[in-house]
Amino acid sequence: MKATRWVPYLLLAVSPIVPAPAQQRGAPDKELIAKRNGTEAELESVAIVERKVMVPMRDGKRMATDICRPKDTSKKYPIIFVRTPYNFNFWDVRLGAPRDMAAELAAVKRGYAYVEMNERGHFFSEGIYDILGAPLTDGTDAISWMSSQAWSNGKVGTIGCSSTAEWQLGVAAQGSPAFAAMIPQGFGAGVGRVGPYYEQGNWYRGGAVQMLFIAWLYGEQNQVRPMFPANATQQELIAASKMFDLSPRMPPVDWSQALTHLPEADIIKAVGGPKGIFADRAEVSTGGAMIKRAPDDPAWYRGGLWHDDMKIDVPGFWFMSWYDVSIGPNLAAYNQVRKTARPEIAREQYAVIAPTLHCQYKRATENTVVGERGMGDARLDYDELTYGWFDHFLKGEDNGVLEKMPRVRYFTMGLNKWQSSDTWPPEGAQPMNLYLTSGGKANTLNGDGALSPAAPAADAPDNFTYDPMNPVSSYGGNVCCTGNAVTGGAFDQRKMETRADILVYSSEPLREATEVSGPISVTLFVSSDAKDTDFTVKLIDVYPDGTAYNLDETIQRVRYREGYDKPPVWMEPGKVYRVALQPMNTSNYFSTGHRIRIEVSSSNFPRFDRNLNTGGNNYDESKGVVAHNSVHHSRQYASQVTLTVVKR
Repeated sequence: MKATRWVPYLLLAVSPIVPAPAQQRGAPDKELIAKRNGTEAELESVAIVERKVMVPMRDGKRMATDICRPKDTSKKYPIIFVRTPYNFNFWDVRLGAPRDMAAELAAVKRGYAYVEMNERGHFFSEGIYDILGAPLTDGTDAISWMSSQAWSNGKVGTIGCSSTAEWQLGVAAQGSPAFAAMIPQGFGAGVGRVGPYYEQGNWYRGGAVQMLFIAWLYGEQNQVRPMFPANATQQELIAASKMFDLSPRMPPVDWSQALTHLPEADIIKAVGGPKGIFADRAEVSTGGAMIKRAPDDPAWYRGGLWHDDMKIDVPGFWFMSWYDVSIGPNLAAYNQVRKTARPEIAREQYAVIAPTLHCQYKRATENTVVGERGMGDARLDYDELTYGWFDHFLKGEDNGVLEKMPRVRYFTMGLNKWQSSDTWPPEGAQPMNLYLTSGGKANTLNGDGALSPAAPAADAPDNFTYDPMNPVSSYGGNVCCTGNAVTGGAFDQRKMETRADILVYSSEPLREATEVSGPISVTLFVSSDAKDTDFTVKLIDVYPDGTAYNLDETIQRVRYREGYDKPPVWMEPGKVYRVALQPMNTSNYFSTGHRIRIEVSSSNFPRFDRNLNTGGNNYDESKGVVAHNSVHHSRQYASQVTLTVVKR
């Protein structure tokens, strides 16, 4: 072998930053190494394993791919396809042993070919990374290539969570005949616009930036990495991958501090991160820097996001979580596909909604705890569900799996049990309105805010001061991917409710237990002396002892109150405006004696970015103005929360 054949060269596509050297290894974990070696040896004994197959896309760029398929070449096999921006190099360079190959081994043993591919611009895959890669072309090209291989039966099923799931929806809408079934899990960042949600892949909520992507892109948008000449052979790439896997060693960042930096557009730059699509690049296929885009910018519709005008006719098994960052858009996408797919495909859409954090389905235990709240036994046999699904749709087995599965299997918190329904929300669900009321002093837990079955006759507005330099800290919640900045889940909110800039409205103790399963809509009538500001809401289950567990949360940037596809509309001092927030979602059983509570404020940071209240771009500003905000409640200004209640 000539050294010049495989020695990497630097692809200086964007930034001159060179990846940090590999971390020094500590003492080897002999037990783990032995286990990994054993799994790899077993895989090699039952499978034909092809590493670093460079699969060409239509533009000539090649995507690094690993293939594991049964050794019996007399048969053709269905394919389980995993496409990801994350590192799946088969050799753990730091450990000096194989990676965990359990998923590949299980698939091969069950009679599948297991195909893993890196998105373009990541690790050994060529090209420049764009958010979700270039999935509408790359995903379709990959499926066409693998389904045409001599060992394929022509059917491909996809599976994966988070970024390994999000591309599936947009590619499914392209109508590839080989795309036979999908299992997207925690897929919110693949959903652009659906129903009332203009999140554009979890970038926005209510027009406010969800800051999770800033921390995530710090380690994902780097386009400076060693690459190989086009004539490097497969064997040379495999040999090289045992020395380095091309995974960046990013310097650690304290995101709890880093996300406070202003201007927001400079956060990644301020922590020494690479340039990229977040704030710098304009030449990528989807358009300019993400932080500069409005919620309905045309750039969101040129990339890989799925939108509700894109029809999906692929059987889908959708996995979601109550404490994930995007449960609302996830459920809306599921319902949209059931509504618009061909009737026979609409009947083949199933969902599981777990009481866990992002992608943590399999971490549920006999005594599941999410944050501080116990959920009881939240386990499901996900492997059996997955392979039952694939056996039916990819192998054509008449295994009765669809007859055994409810259309929607959802976990009701508080009741701490799995329930089932043919629809979401469940059959028979009815709206229940509760109106905000107070004597004008709803500030803090000790205020006089209440939720009442009827709106008050006269308006006694609740006033508070929102200082963007002293925002309300995110505490628990439905989050993902913010490093150490936010810990997700259910936490007792009482310590937060001592702040004067949080309005607290609670119902009387419930005389009968109430199941809330479905969307929760909030309409506020508000005023401010600022040109623009935000209003935030949390839904909370208050126990008889006062413990207050958060269920879901939302926000609305008031400039977008008339629609995300319309120009911003500014506020006038003292004028009252109706603001409808994007719906929250949950399934929670409020037992007898519990209270239903909502909090209202103007910040939830760094879950959402701060509104600096100036009416400017926000992302390029370093100074804000203090806003004096008010929530009005009366028959004329009927601020209210609408719950979806299921009678049992």
